Amino acid sequence: MSFFPGIVNNRMFQVAFVSWFIAQALKVILTLIIDRKLNLSRMIGSGGMPSSHSSLVMGLSTAVGLHLGWDSPLYAVALVTSLVVMYDASGVRRSVGIQAAILNQIIEDAYQHKPFSQDKLKELIGHTPYEVFAGAILGIVVANVMI
Repeated sequence: MSFFPGIVNNRMFQVAFVSWFIAQALKVILTLIIDRKLNLSRMIGSGGMPSSHSSLVMGLSTAVGLHLGWDSPLYAVALVTSLVVMYDASGVRRSVGIQAAILNQIIEDAYQHKPFSQDKLKELIGHTPYEVFAGAILGIVVANVMI
């Protein structure tokens, strides 16, 4: 079997993709409810509720555990990778987003009355621990439904 049919028919990949897709769709829906505007860029953007990174990796690792067993070496690799991704999403990437907000405020204050062509930095990069947890739970649920 060639690569593309193989990956598309891979049940573990399907769980990961569906977990990611649902999380991204929920971001669009929540933005519509909270901000009262349809922002389809949330479908591919990072940050926000729920964490699609967490959903994707926990969906994948849970699917691997359900399929190969919780004592499988591959499940251990998937779980450890998931934990690293979720730590990074709520730690390092969140800090980068906070720094971007501060830098954007400095730029706005310094150039308030002068033309300035510098694009603002993306602030919605990381996740709160709550967003990471919600994404992880979503991935676990999707895996349990699909496997």
